Amino acid sequence: MTQRTRYAIVGAGSRAEMYVDALTGDHADVVELVAILDTNPGRSEHYRARAAERTGANSSPIVADPADLEQVIAQSRIDRVIVTSPDMTHAGYIERAVRAGADVVVEKPLTIDEAGSAAIAKAVRETGRSVVTTFNYRYSPRNSTLKDVIASGQIGRPTSVHFEWLLDTGHGADYFRRWHRDKANSGGLLVHKASHHFDLVNWWLGDVPRRVYASGGLRFYGAANARERSVGTRPERGTGAPPGDPFSLDLSDDPRLAALYLDNEHYDGYRRDRDVFDEGISIEDNLSLVVDYAHGASMSYSLNAHSPWEGYRIAVNGTEGRAELDVVERGTVVVSPTGKGVIDPSAVSDQDAASSTRPNGERLLVQRHWESAQNVTIENGAGSHGGGDERMLSEILRGVGDDPLKRAATWRDGVAAIAVGVAGNRSLESGEPVSVADLNLGIAVADEREAAR
Repeated sequence: MTQRTRYAIVGAGSRAEMYVDALTGDHADVVELVAILDTNPGRSEHYRARAAERTGANSSPIVADPADLEQVIAQSRIDRVIVTSPDMTHAGYIERAVRAGADVVVEKPLTIDEAGSAAIAKAVRETGRSVVTTFNYRYSPRNSTLKDVIASGQIGRPTSVHFEWLLDTGHGADYFRRWHRDKANSGGLLVHKASHHFDLVNWWLGDVPRRVYASGGLRFYGAANARERSVGTRPERGTGAPPGDPFSLDLSDDPRLAALYLDNEHYDGYRRDRDVFDEGISIEDNLSLVVDYAHGASMSYSLNAHSPWEGYRIAVNGTEGRAELDVVERGTVVVSPTGKGVIDPSAVSDQDAASSTRPNGERLLVQRHWESAQNVTIENGAGSHGGGDERMLSEILRGVGDDPLKRAATWRDGVAAIAVGVAGNRSLESGEPVSVADLNLGIAVADEREAAR
């Protein structure tokens, strides 16, 4: 019998669920969930119980505090640590894990700043351990299909990219309720969220960023904007707030969020449902960037976190034509019919959805010079992100097969992705363009450009 790879998960928030289920489900023949570590013992216990239900009490993982990570790795013979903790802790856990003798799988972003990147680079060089950054957007069929179009040469050499990402008032608002709202925790949306997008462009182009100029600000959420628009008195938190407020999240309405967060507040005081219009929010909700790449292409990028619909639009111009990817992930956001103020897109009736001027869907067009536009078929699979999450998990947990699109990402890809956000944050502060070469990331990103191709 083949020995199973032994895993520990550090960080028992909502993102850990995907890994707990994968380790105790379809991939349990080759992997074993041995330990769950979180500073909140209630959340660790939540996932321990979930794992026990799936595998049996006799194979239930242990729970521990992250302060004991090295001890757990040694005593429980951990082969690999999955890091799903808040972003500002990633670098510390990665460094500690590899120095204790384990490989690492880390959720994006790799880390939030230059110091974290430099620490990871130093630890990897000195230990030789493997660090994988998870970029599940690479595995989404629509994004993979665009990669295939570009790599095939159909539009020639890419010269420029236009990338617009829209977060609606359901999804976008959520970043302003949670720990992400403090830039010291998340690096802002340029790092926490947009590192996904910047990785896609790096991967599509087979290139790395060279220079970044950013503009943006907090223009919709936050107390100052609420006062300017005369929003009125706001509840401190969504749970227990008066019904009918589309920006209040009542954790008691969602059994999963209640079990994971509301029931465990007494351990650490963390509130998952803070008001999006209160004081202390330090991240931006509107962002625009111009990014130059090492091989000569450029990108115009924008992110809006309070759109009435959610999705993205991408255009890649090349020397022989143009590719356009349009995605509507959610065409409408409505308030739950319960009247309790919960954002609930499923409350859109079938009739409304059928008559919507912005139906959910995706379209990829390729048009070469002097030819008609051609629709490119996108083959979706079962599961989230068109089956992309399952393919990513299979590659991570079972090993990478022969993938001509090279979707598996290393820690170097993670550095190249956050380089845009880190440089963008510096540009926001200075009002000037920032050269990636001037960042102290621990590696010279430009030196990785051939590896990225």
